[in-house]
Amino acid sequence: MAKFDRLAILMADDDEDDVLLTRTALEESRLKNPFFAVKDGEELLDYLCHRGKFSDPQTAPRPGLILLDLNMPRKDGREALREIKANPTLRQIPVVVLTTSKAEEDIIRSYDLGANSFIVKPVTFASLVNVINILGIYWFEIVATPPDIDG
Repeated sequence: MAKFDRLAILMADDDEDDVLLTRTALEESRLKNPFFAVKDGEELLDYLCHRGKFSDPQTAPRPGLILLDLNMPRKDGREALREIKANPTLRQIPVVVLTTSKAEEDIIRSYDLGANSFIVKPVTFASLVNVINILGIYWFEIVATPPDIDG
C-alpha cells in the first residue's frame, strides 16, 4: 500500500454509530483525508505506537489529526490524552476532543492535558457535517503543522 497523499484523521470513540456518522460527514464534506478509527484509549496508543495489529505504519499511518472522545472503556480519552502529550514523538499531533460532555471540568481538564480544541458533539447530522467541514479547512488548509517525523 502506498503512502497516503493526505494526512490521516484518526478517531478514538467506542460508539460505532458516532464513528459511522463522522465517516459519512467526512464524505459529505468532501474531505479526502484517509480516516481510521479505534474504539478506546488502549487501541489509540497501540495505533500511535505501532503495536499489535497496528504494527505496520503503511496501514496505520501517523495521523495529522486525532478526534478523541473522553468517555471510553479500558483507557478513557483523558488518560490517552495525557499519554499522547507526554510522549515526545506524539505530542505534536493535534488532538481535538469531540465528546458529548459539556461539563466545564472536562473542558478545563482537556485543555490542561494539552488538547488543541474541545468540541461538543453536534446533535444533528447536518451540524456534524458543518463541524467536520470547518475542522478540515482549519487543520488541513489554514494551520501549519509539524512535518511527519515518521518519514
